[in-house]
Amino acid sequence: MADAPLTIIVADDHPLVREALAGALRQALSGAQVIGAANLHEARAELERRDTVDLLILDLDMPGMDGFAGLAGVRASHPAIPVAIVSSTRDPAVMRRAMEFGAAAFVPKSAALDTISSALQAVLDGEVWLPAEAEETGAPGDDFARRVAELTPQQLRVLGLLSQGKLNKQIAHELSVGEATIKAHVTAILKKLGVRSRTQAVILSRRFSASGE
Repeated sequence: MADAPLTIIVADDHPLVREALAGALRQALSGAQVIGAANLHEARAELERRDTVDLLILDLDMPGMDGFAGLAGVRASHPAIPVAIVSSTRDPAVMRRAMEFGAAAFVPKSAALDTISSALQAVLDGEVWLPAEAEETGAPGDDFARRVAELTPQQLRVLGLLSQGKLNKQIAHELSVGEATIKAHVTAILKKLGVRSRTQAVILSRRFSASGE
């Protein structure tokens, strides 16, 4: 991680939930600056006020969200900032829909605080996180080939370098881009391939390459 402290915005209209999340983040991420917001309008104001935000956490049902419209709007205006949804729902269809609208994680509020912390850490590391019950089984073969075909040329290059065991920092250097750009590519790759972690992506990619061409 960078030397600069992380900046995280937690937006939830329930003060107790907001404070619990903020406390868990401060404990798990030493030195992190955690800013609270009571609705989407306040969250957007905080995003505009700051040069750098490392993670935005949104409650799906708070004022201003309007279903997935609020999430889509934030992703459109701040595409480089990962967004994690923390919600009381455990409906797998809703969870997967949130990911389709650009969320990097969907974490149930009923999850243990250490689970929530590890999920958010995964997002900060450029990965995608979903509860097990929301995952779709992404089998290799024709379906995986279709998913790979959806990757952009740059995403394919990043996936290839991931398969070589290279870290984000090394990939950024090789492609002459910032590390944040590589994190964004990795997150997009995981979503398109239907996997949770870069490890899963690499395993499936290597298996696909060995069995295909």
